[in-house]
Formats: sequence, C-alpha cells, structure tokens
Amino acid sequence: MERYDEMLFYVGTYKPKGEKALLLCSLNLISGEIRNLAGISGIESPSYLAVNSTKSVLYAVSEQEEGEIHAFSIDARTRELSPLGSQRTEGGSPCYVSISPKDDFIFVSNYMGGNVNVFPLNGDGSLQVMSDQVRHQGSGLRQDRQEAPHPHSVIPDSSGGRILVCDLGLDQIVLYQTEEGKLIKHHEVNLPPGSGPRHLAVHPSGQWVYLINELNSTVTVFESDEQLGALGILQQINTLPESYSAGSNDTAADIHISPCGRFLYASNRGHDSIVLFHIHASTGLLEVADWQKSGGRTPRNFAIIGGVLLAANQNSGNITSFTIDADTGRLIPTGNILEIASPVCITAV
Repeated sequence: MERYDEMLFYVGTYKPKGEKALLLCSLNLISGEIRNLAGISGIESPSYLAVNSTKSVLYAVSEQEEGEIHAFSIDARTRELSPLGSQRTEGGSPCYVSISPKDDFIFVSNYMGGNVNVFPLNGDGSLQVMSDQVRHQGSGLRQDRQEAPHPHSVIPDSSGGRILVCDLGLDQIVLYQTEEGKLIKHHEVNLPPGSGPRHLAVHPSGQWVYLINELNSTVTVFESDEQLGALGILQQINTLPESYSAGSNDTAADIHISPCGRFLYASNRGHDSIVLFHIHASTGLLEVADWQKSGGRTPRNFAIIGGVLLAANQNSGNITSFTIDADTGRLIPTGNILEIASPVCITAV
C-alpha cells in the first residue's frame, strides 16, 4: 500500500523476455528517492505502457519485429502484475498504446508496417480480438527516417470520439473518428517537411495541443477545436538552445504539461536535456525558460508525478528525479539515481 509521501510507478525497458523487463518502482515525493520494488519477465521489450482509469489493468506493447500488445491485472494492494493475455498487432515495433476514456478500447501504433490497431476490451480489461486497423501509405522528405509511414503515437480526444495519430514518416497528424471499434479517417494536418511528429500533449483546458517533432527538434502549438476535430497551427519553437550546434544524434523525444497547465517540458536526446517552456495563459503560446541536463544519456521518456519529474535515460541505463519549482517550473536535481538497464517508459499508478 502506498504511503502519502510515496507514489508507485511502472517502468518499461528494452530488456529481453527472459529478464525482468517490466518493473514496479517507488518514488518518495519529499526526497526524490527512487527504488526498484519488483519486476516480471515473459514480455520482450515492453517499450510503452498505459494504465486504465481505475488503475486495475496495465497495457504494454512488445516492441519486436512481430509486435504484440499485453494486458496485466494490477493487484489493488501491492500493485504487482499478473498476465491477462496478449494479441498480435500485425505490425512491427509497436511503440505506443492508449486507452479510450471509457476503458472499452485500446489503440496501438506500429512504427514498422504503418498500421494502427483497435482492440476491444472485456469487462476485466483483457483484450478481445482486434476489431479494426488502418495502414498509412506514403513517405516523407528524409529517406533515412521517412522512407515509409511510421505511426509513433495514437491519442484519443477527451470524448473518445476521435483519435490523433502522429506519423513521423509522413509529417502528418492523422485524425480518425471512432465508431463501434472502427476507424474512419476524418482529415490530416500537415507539418513542415522533415519535422517527424512523435508525441502530443493536450492542455488541461482542452484549448491547445502541443506536438513534439523528433527530427527537427521543435514543438508545434495548435489551437484545438475538439467539436470540429480541427487543429490550427499557432507556433513552432525550437527545443534546443540557439547557440547549440545540433548533430545527427539530436532528436526530440517526449512531451508533457504540468497539471497546473503553466509549464510544458520536452526531452532532447543528444543534448540530453529537458527543456522548460512557460505557457501563456491566454494564448497558449510558448516561451523558453530553461534547460536542465537529464542526468544521463538519451532521455527517451519522462513523467511528472506529484511535483517530481522522473527522466528515463535509455542509453546510460538510469532514472533520475527532479523537484519542480511550483512558481517557475524549473527542475531542481534531487541527486537520486536508480540504475535500470535501458529504461524507455515511465507510467504512474
């Protein structure tokens, strides 16, 4: 059972299925101390995770050549995991899973193969057979990274009636309507060639959507009209300092907004930093405020948990913690480090 000063979270890694690849960890909200509590084996490279609204089921993609999606029941007392079964995604390297607001469907994006899946859920959260999938077609500007479609994330809107798919290979956000487990294309939003759209963060107000672009290390700000399913571009801003000379290893990765809605954070691989933006209260536009080194190499993913930011540094094999200054949003290193091989996703219970 969690204490009031402690939160539990799961970590997905790139470990093989014979090792404990999916981990349960704890975070002390006062000190920033991080501990590894337990882990399970039997799943290959669980690189992205999602927990349902009742905190009773966890879903994990298995990022391998023949992709899979796994479901695990969560023990209400210990938060340990028990397998509920899996399904094939009919694509390669699935890299994102999300859950509909009513916990009745999950959506999976497959980086290789260009397909996005829909899986209905049983009452206990276990997976039914796939009800639908769509396959993207085309290519982008960069033949080294955009030679084909690469759906990198799939995110439902608050109503559950639409999903937004960021396709890194096509430089597009593709919007679909969801009807009884089926995906119907609504329209697409085009990004500047070579952007490489990766992940989205929706402002708590619902007014604005923020997109992290992997290949050109930028954030795009959209005005959101959820009723119409429309996104209008307001701003594009760099995630790296102007004085920094970016190289081929510099790619943006993850993006999150603080619960208060005042601060936006994004991670930079290569520069190995978390950038802080202040969000203008009336316009949603961004202003750069600070960069903080992530405390390791290649911060692929990070999470905000109760006033603390946890950064998963994939290539240095560690998770680091930072206290968030409530007034400025700046990150203050706590000095706590948890050594975990190839951590790539953090999801709070």
